[in-house]
Amino acid sequence: MELNGISAIVTGGASGLGEATARLLAERGAKVVVADMNAEKGEAVAADIKGAFVSVDVTNTDQVIAATEAAKDLGPLRALVNCAGVGWATRTIGKDGEYSSAHDLDVFRKVIEINLVGTFNCIRIAATAMSQEEALDDNEHGAIVNTASLAAFDGQIGQASYSASKGGVVGMTLPIARDLSAVGVRVNTIAPGLIDTPIYGAGEASEQFKDKLKKDVLFPKRLGYGTEFASLAVELLSNSYLNAETIRIDGGARLQPK
Repeated sequence: MELNGISAIVTGGASGLGEATARLLAERGAKVVVADMNAEKGEAVAADIKGAFVSVDVTNTDQVIAATEAAKDLGPLRALVNCAGVGWATRTIGKDGEYSSAHDLDVFRKVIEINLVGTFNCIRIAATAMSQEEALDDNEHGAIVNTASLAAFDGQIGQASYSASKGGVVGMTLPIARDLSAVGVRVNTIAPGLIDTPIYGAGEASEQFKDKLKKDVLFPKRLGYGTEFASLAVELLSNSYLNAETIRIDGGARLQPK
């Protein structure tokens, strides 16, 4: 699928994996809607890539529709990359044996709501708009890329909510791809490993923590780059024979329990 001249939505596009992907899509000629809750960073990225910023909570359908309509104003909507998400580290039960110390159920619901339900919300709205665009070769109308995580397969101690949410993203990839095959929209998922993004912070303590993480990476012995994730996302969008796949990008990492 040709990316030059299309419009694309990148959720979580103000930083990290989303920003890297938004920038690469713009380099390839796409007009990008940066959909994020951080207006300051989102507007800066959008201005830099000559796209548009829309304030979006992915669980808010009206805001997702607003981003979709903004993308349609920029060009035919052919691409959605779901990068918005949150992490949380909490063990299932506390150490004191008290019911009150067990994993907060509202926190568990929040992580599922944003990472899984939010991803599905964006898919269902954007795919509806894509289905109305003029068909390309092979009756293709667009493509969607979701972001899961190695936690979907190798969830570590304290990652119950995060792993459940990302496992859900992996699990719905095939059935959604089957659903959307009727309208010529492809769906793939990336399961990134340890990628060097602002989530790890900055400074000496941050660098020491990242050095510790590298031990689980087979080769190359480092954290991944946001640009490497973006490169794969763009390939999944542009290669029209990639569909219904979940692809790990992790340097061969297999995460230990902690």
